[in-house]
Amino acid sequence: METIFKPLPYLNSGKALLLRMLMVPNLFLIRADGLDNLSAGRGAAIYVFNHSNSLEALLVPVFLMFHLGGRTISFVIDWMYGKIPVIGWLMNMIDPLYVYHKRSTIPLIERKRPTRLPLNTVDRCCRKLESGGSIGIFPEGKRNPHPQFLARAKPGVGHIILNSGMPVIPVGIDFAARRRKGKIPAFGRMMINVGAPLDFHESSKLYRAIKAGIPENNESSRQLHALAVETTCFVMRQLSCLCGKTYREPVPVS
Repeated sequence: METIFKPLPYLNSGKALLLRMLMVPNLFLIRADGLDNLSAGRGAAIYVFNHSNSLEALLVPVFLMFHLGGRTISFVIDWMYGKIPVIGWLMNMIDPLYVYHKRSTIPLIERKRPTRLPLNTVDRCCRKLESGGSIGIFPEGKRNPHPQFLARAKPGVGHIILNSGMPVIPVGIDFAARRRKGKIPAFGRMMINVGAPLDFHESSKLYRAIKAGIPENNESSRQLHALAVETTCFVMRQLSCLCGKTYREPVPVS
């Protein structure tokens, strides 16, 4: 009871009540370590997570926003979540950054998918961070139920980190059943390990200096990509330590 009624200064009374209600299942299903590291997220920050099942995509955002006093984290998620009754309404409350490259197998929903956007995902995330908002990203790009290995991460997260220069807070998600039974459960107790904030200030300065070079050419594009891949791999190594899965890094291209 003491936990559920902690102050939520970033929310009005109605939204605070809703967040407290959504938090109730987390009291029974989530055990957390490293919550003190969330203090770095009082300003704009990039939260990165491993992604194993659908349940965590619903519970973990609520858990983190609750412990941030109600501060919103705009998650980068598939657009189809926004079309699911009730869930879509809840998702829209956190001002998500929808990505639209996946097609829906339901024709009625697929017709609602925009075909053109004014900015790509990296630019939209950077705009959100520049405006003082925080974002949440699953670098694996999709659910990865493998009990031992993280999936190959998308380098887009590296571009976002280096473009923005914002602190990165890695959040590892693990399941007791993964350790006992050797598989990711569809439903079960989970452990959240919040890592120390990661600072990419120097790499970000180099990245932005290369990007500002005139004219931009193939060599500068390769350099930017290499820096983004290096940053992404570093983040995934931190997630590996926090979630208990192994990350197999991509083989460098000569």
